[in-house]
Amino acid sequence: MSIYPGSPWENGRNERFNGTLRREVLNAEWFLTIDQAKTVIGKWLKQYNHIRPHQALNMRLPVPETL
Repeated sequence: MSIYPGSPWENGRNERFNGTLRREVLNAEWFLTIDQAKTVIGKWLKQYNHIRPHQALNMRLPVPETL
């Protein structure tokens, strides 16, 4: 099964992630180099996956610190 262009409702989890990435990083930063973009996005991704509580998880962390 494939997801057709223009059908974001078919994969809501990815669309939510993409929107959050765009709002919190891509619209807020100007990148002068690819390396700078990789660094900033990498830091944001670590914060997103390990520190930031997620509403879908009842405000729990995606990856508990004990792991």
